[in-house]
Amino acid sequence: MPSIIPFDLDGHVGHVGWLGETAFFGDADGVLHRLGENTGATETHDGLLCFAADPKRRRILTGGEDGRIVATSAGGACEELAHEKGKWIAAIASAPDGTVAYAHGKFAKVLLKNGTKTIEHERSVEAMAFAPKGLRLACSHYNGVSLHFPATDSLPTVLGWQGAHLLATFSPNGDSLVTAMQEPALHGWRLADGRHMRMEGYPAKVKSLSWSAKGKWLASSGASAAIVWPFQGKDGPMGKAPLELGTRGDSLVTAVACHPTEPMVAIGYRDGMILAVRFADAQEALMRRPGQGPLTAMAWDKSGKRLAFASEAGDCGIVDIHD
Repeated sequence: MPSIIPFDLDGHVGHVGWLGETAFFGDADGVLHRLGENTGATETHDGLLCFAADPKRRRILTGGEDGRIVATSAGGACEELAHEKGKWIAAIASAPDGTVAYAHGKFAKVLLKNGTKTIEHERSVEAMAFAPKGLRLACSHYNGVSLHFPATDSLPTVLGWQGAHLLATFSPNGDSLVTAMQEPALHGWRLADGRHMRMEGYPAKVKSLSWSAKGKWLASSGASAAIVWPFQGKDGPMGKAPLELGTRGDSLVTAVACHPTEPMVAIGYRDGMILAVRFADAQEALMRRPGQGPLTAMAWDKSGKRLAFASEAGDCGIVDIHD
């Protein structure tokens, strides 16, 4: 079994990410805890709401209930990028070139080199994602997703589907966009022609999504197994059954993280257990025994040798599979 470096924190920890050799854990109170080369803690917000890693500029981006957008370095130094007084920052995203976007209420804002661009929507923005090339920004909201080219004055493309869209993610090749909805379902669009892709059958709301290294699979939480949809063909998952990996009838999958290079996924459960499962043959390996609370987030480091995990109970840590 892999070795585990425990990192016991107080309260709910909902975010995790890596900068080089340092893992970051964001708790609900607004503290960013670091474990690794630069172990320590930095108070960033009065209430943390959203979190994104920016590997290009080696920083963690966060937004909070205090209206602040903050960039934190691997060593814990903070820089305030913007301050929306009296607003809650609901979503944040980083483009491959380091461009930052964030949202409060109906407004999405993009920090460009020549100033801040403000984009107003009819409904509140729930989630944001940059396309792989970084030129296009997706903003999910009630009844669909709006796609913008922030560096231009072009009108947005609106992808419609009734309901609230709470997560948004582009496929690694940029061909598809998928959202997780308020109801227990995923919805996707093929961007070339806007064709819909409906992925249903979940017993619980999907709160975690992760693409495989080459974008052939999309893993998701929300069931007693990781539901992994095939995206190999031009029609994506339409007409195809998903893989069901790591089935445990007594515990819901609450977090998923595909390995950065290998065809496998780390699966976190409501009881704190973590399994690694291969796509090809569903072979399982135990990474962590059950813990104190449901897992909320997981993230592999760039090498794929270490997996950082966070939980509702604060029993966090790093699984090291070097051996």
